[in-house]
Amino acid sequence: MPSNYAHPEVLVETQWVQDHLNDPTVRIVEVDYDPVPNYNQGHIPGAVLWDWRKDLNDPVVRDILSAKQLEELLERSGISEGMTIVLYGDFNNWFAAYAFWDLTYYGVKNVKLMNGGRKAWLLEERPLTKEVPNYPRGNYKIKGEPDETIRAYIDYVRRAIRMKDKVLVDVRSPKEYTGEITAPPEYPNEAAQRGGHIPGAINIPWALAVNDADGRFKSREELEALYRSKGVTPEKEVITYCRIGERSSHTWFVLKYLLGYPNVKNYDASWTEWGNTVKNPIEK
Repeated sequence: MPSNYAHPEVLVETQWVQDHLNDPTVRIVEVDYDPVPNYNQGHIPGAVLWDWRKDLNDPVVRDILSAKQLEELLERSGISEGMTIVLYGDFNNWFAAYAFWDLTYYGVKNVKLMNGGRKAWLLEERPLTKEVPNYPRGNYKIKGEPDETIRAYIDYVRRAIRMKDKVLVDVRSPKEYTGEITAPPEYPNEAAQRGGHIPGAINIPWALAVNDADGRFKSREELEALYRSKGVTPEKEVITYCRIGERSSHTWFVLKYLLGYPNVKNYDASWTEWGNTVKNPIEK
């Protein structure tokens, strides 16, 4: 793994994870959009499952978990304060990155992503199990207020599109950006009412940040060249968005931790909010 990322401590390799399978101070978490073809078919030994739809969203309000709901998720996962949490998952860590952002928002410490996610682990033929672990209940209390500096809301984004010191990065596919399609092929029934993008947003698909062969992040030099060439530079405030906030969490992670950009926000409501809101301006 390249060691010159701005914050290499938030990333671990598959070998590190395998070396810590029996470490009681480490809790491995697989985060999936759909666990049926993923976690349930075999996962890293000892890994608990977080189902993105059931576990990381409020069941009633269109919002992320509350602090109390997150505490409950951590505790029933056998996670106590002081433990290291290693996240990995399907779709090249889309939903694991979303969980990382969510935990960071609430100030949870010692959280890491496994570079390459499920894809890399499977390619390397590392150990798998179908056994679901049963850990003693953990003890975790969320302290302080959420970190609103890493989250953007619709009114903030409306103001941001008129400001030269801010840049919006649409991390969806080019066809979603232009409005040719309104949802990625994986989710054909979860489209917004209108296709297109937020006015002034730059399209840099999330996948350009990873190596397609194994899902691992590209080198810092490659990543810097990618974003700087599109005008996404460290002196600007960057707001990332996609359709439901998971792919944009992936790019948020790249910009904030791998490149060290000081001011990066994830607009987690993303296009499902913007494209469905009456009288909101869009571009095609």
